[in-house]
Amino acid sequence: MIKKPFLTKAVLFDFDGTLTKPGAIDFAVIKNALGCPVDAPILEYIAALPDPHQRENAYAALHTFEAEAAEQSMPNDDAESLLAHIRTLGIPVGLISRNSLDAIKSSLHNFRDTALGDFDVVITRDDPIEPKPSPEGILRAAERLGINADQIIVVGDYIFDMQAGRRAGAVTVLLETVLPVDMPEIDFDFKVARLDDVKEIIQLGLPLPQGKLPNSLLDRFLEHLFIKDSALLIAPGVGEDTAATDISEDEVLVLKSDPITFATDAVGQYAVLVNANDIATSGAKPRWFMTTLLFPPGSTGSSIWLTMDELNRVASKYDITLCGGHTEITDAVTRPVVIGSLVGTVTRKNLIDKSSMRPGDKVLMTKAVAVEGTAIIAREFEGRLKALNVSDEQIQSSRQLLDHVSIMEEAKLAVNIGGVSAMHDVTEGGLATALFELSAAGGYGISIDMDAIPVYPQTKHICRLLDISPLGLIGSGTLLICCHPGQSMEMMDALLKAGIRATCIGEVLDQKAGITAHTHDGPQTWPTFEVDEIARLFHDH
Repeated sequence: MIKKPFLTKAVLFDFDGTLTKPGAIDFAVIKNALGCPVDAPILEYIAALPDPHQRENAYAALHTFEAEAAEQSMPNDDAESLLAHIRTLGIPVGLISRNSLDAIKSSLHNFRDTALGDFDVVITRDDPIEPKPSPEGILRAAERLGINADQIIVVGDYIFDMQAGRRAGAVTVLLETVLPVDMPEIDFDFKVARLDDVKEIIQLGLPLPQGKLPNSLLDRFLEHLFIKDSALLIAPGVGEDTAATDISEDEVLVLKSDPITFATDAVGQYAVLVNANDIATSGAKPRWFMTTLLFPPGSTGSSIWLTMDELNRVASKYDITLCGGHTEITDAVTRPVVIGSLVGTVTRKNLIDKSSMRPGDKVLMTKAVAVEGTAIIAREFEGRLKALNVSDEQIQSSRQLLDHVSIMEEAKLAVNIGGVSAMHDVTEGGLATALFELSAAGGYGISIDMDAIPVYPQTKHICRLLDISPLGLIGSGTLLICCHPGQSMEMMDALLKAGIRATCIGEVLDQKAGITAHTHDGPQTWPTFEVDEIARLFHDH
């Protein structure tokens, strides 16, 4: 599982137990000879000795043990072939070790094709950074290589290696070995059984060439797909250009396609939910999802994997089968673009058609306006919001609104209660545009009480500071429900019991399509927006 996108510009190895075979040094014997407690790290124990003479003798004894072990040590399996592979990629490679430089030099005599000069940076305990490995050591290596620490892959077999890498911001790879039973849990980005497996991790951090996603990477991702739908006859795979499903028991297919073009750190989640929301408004169950993923040049396998994994996880959460698509690196885009196509099924009698809307129907609204827009602003304009003195708490609560972008639960509840004549989710153009669309599709006018429209406090505050209107801000997460007047209260109560706020904001009129609005002060002009307010923000930015 990839935890974050990364760019590989260097690989930093621990030495003993990683590039050499584990067990070259018997630490229990050394600790006993030095008087070091079993649960204490040796270097830290020596550094804490109060007597300088005692410290000097301890280091000398440690050096003797290391020298003896170094003479007997052998390269780990795949160590030299991995180092040679990294050199062919033109990527700097380094060592960071708790061993002395002399011990490493001695050990390298037993390597066939590797010498100290093959490493671009070597940091040992002889450097003035104690103890090693440490975040400071990795940061020192990054400085010497002229790169950022998060562009380094740190490979090691012990907790110290992983702790140092994580704290420095590097990508960490744990080589599986026999660790002590009482070893605390180790946090890492990747775990490998063999050094040769590191090659694939390095590759994930390299920019990909333009064109289709390499089959090797695609095949690896497809192995992790969650496919439970027995109606899927042709599953996604390398060489499969289509998907096939069996719908013999279903009467109606509902189809939807929508791209996600806004810059966002959750583009995969948006792609699934925005498409699934539209399917749900027809009363259908979202079933099969296909995507076209376009990434700009310079994208790495890790960044693409994360997007694909997010699509997979979110689709699985809502019991949607990710059944195929296309992935490409192209200079036609400057940021990731996800184009989704979703198919749902519903029996003909349960299909909800907006033409069923009738005068007198109540217009209900779930949650509040601009759920999606508020989340996007908090995620993409955090620096600007902080400059406007928006609190961290407000920014965080706004970011978390992303978890409420789905309207599938309320749509399903509404259908089960009955009396629904039309449903429409609020997307680009915000509530203002969505109500126009609902009115046009239903063929009747709608009257709106603007005082009744709920707005989250953080949305109101952020929009005021940025001089934008919540009514014109992209609003996935809000569902508009037209229902028979006699069932509106029952529906709102049921939604509230499910933890979903629902508000009656108007009713359908027996007049031509269009919106009439009022507040307690009297009639108001319903606003229109030529472009979504979020698009205006990105343009100004």
